[in-house]
Amino acid sequence: MIDLQDKVTLVTGAGSGIGRAIAETFAKAGARVWVTDVDAASGEETVSRIAGSGGNASFLALDVRDQADRAAVRDEVHRTDGRLDVLVNNAGVGHVGTALTTTLEDLDRLHDVNVRGLLAITQAFLPHMVERGAGNIVNMASIGGVVGIRDRLAYCTTKFAVVGLTKSMALDHAMQGIRVNCICPGRVETPFVQARLAEYPDPKKAYEEMCATQANGRMAAPSEIADAALYLASDASSMVTGTCFMIDGGWSAGK
Repeated sequence: MIDLQDKVTLVTGAGSGIGRAIAETFAKAGARVWVTDVDAASGEETVSRIAGSGGNASFLALDVRDQADRAAVRDEVHRTDGRLDVLVNNAGVGHVGTALTTTLEDLDRLHDVNVRGLLAITQAFLPHMVERGAGNIVNMASIGGVVGIRDRLAYCTTKFAVVGLTKSMALDHAMQGIRVNCICPGRVETPFVQARLAEYPDPKKAYEEMCATQANGRMAAPSEIADAALYLASDASSMVTGTCFMIDGGWSAGK
């Protein structure tokens, strides 16, 4: 079993879906988990779930776009634990649209969270990691950061940027003891996706079409993405840096 015993970890966007699954998986593996989210109620619920299973977690409110939030989170983690071993940049937002229906404001909104926010929270913790000569960063990209997806122009643009950030940071800091990788999920059956499906005229048909995108005919469970994050966050992946971990059910195999 891969473990994160005594590792200090922080997961952004951990109030639901993939982020919650990662936080819970890390806690079960023995990590000290800082759960962060813009939604305090959902973040606190994740902490309660972890505590109910005997894990060690605390909640901190974090909007990755907000400089004061980022500084407060960094200072509290360092004050309490003295270090951060693993940063998981999971927080992100989406948008449906083409070049004709996506406004510049739409693109700016996604960029502010998915790219600028990711880099900014990384910059909050990276100097101390470099000083210690140890650190592990896992970024949440997407299949949409490797191949194009119809009607997802702004989303794909930002996720391609996440892949680029990952590879650049991995190269820049490899000799300083820092590993940086990203996960590229395909369709994942999260509460957010389920809510969006309910808005379709025929939710069952929409669900089947989403599942058919993957070569294996189904969406991933959040726990399957969390298992990949656990591997990348652990010493079991000590030789892995600058990689894009594809978890897409074969979606990209034919691209």
